[in-house]
Amino acid sequence: MARRGLLIILSSPSGAGKSTLARRLMQWDPTIRFSVSATTRAPRAGEVDGREYYFTSRPDFEAMIDKGEMLEHAEVFGNFYGSPKAPVEAALQDGRDMLFDIDWQGGQQVRNSTLGKDVVSIFVLPPSIAELDSRLRMRGQDSEDVIAGRMLKSRNEISHWAEYDYVLINDDLDATEAALRGIVQSERLRRERQTGLNEFVRGLNREFEARNSSG
Repeated sequence: MARRGLLIILSSPSGAGKSTLARRLMQWDPTIRFSVSATTRAPRAGEVDGREYYFTSRPDFEAMIDKGEMLEHAEVFGNFYGSPKAPVEAALQDGRDMLFDIDWQGGQQVRNSTLGKDVVSIFVLPPSIAELDSRLRMRGQDSEDVIAGRMLKSRNEISHWAEYDYVLINDDLDATEAALRGIVQSERLRRERQTGLNEFVRGLNREFEARNSSG
């Protein structure tokens, strides 16, 4: 059955497991593609245009904003980051699902965009604040100041949980992954997303008419 694709937004405070869940979801179904963002920052060593990011100039990025060609965007440390609308729209029309790993602000912009009807938004919560702190420390990547900053930001991010369609408490990674898969499978079956249903039902009606006329 032909269907329109999903625009899957996955958000969480840092350390709640969002990136791991996103990676597992795409391993489960390789047809789900990660949305490639555009940025005005310079490419780093090994980065390829169109793979890690679409690298563009600041004037070109600002022009895309003015033309309404960005689903969401933000300025971070003097550089713009955002999600171009055209490749996402093309994917959805082709029945392909796009995954967005963005914060609540980006999610809000996407939900308010012209593609808002295609959005399925999921917020991932940690089982406790103590566990969130522990996970950040277990990474061994950040200083105490950075961890403190992430924890402070987490409180603000968590306050937006009620804006999402689904909320998962990630106290068991395998169980949370299974729940995430279930959400995606259910959303794919929504009547309004199955674009071939009208023609299928018309075919059933033609069968009824053929049976009646032959009788």
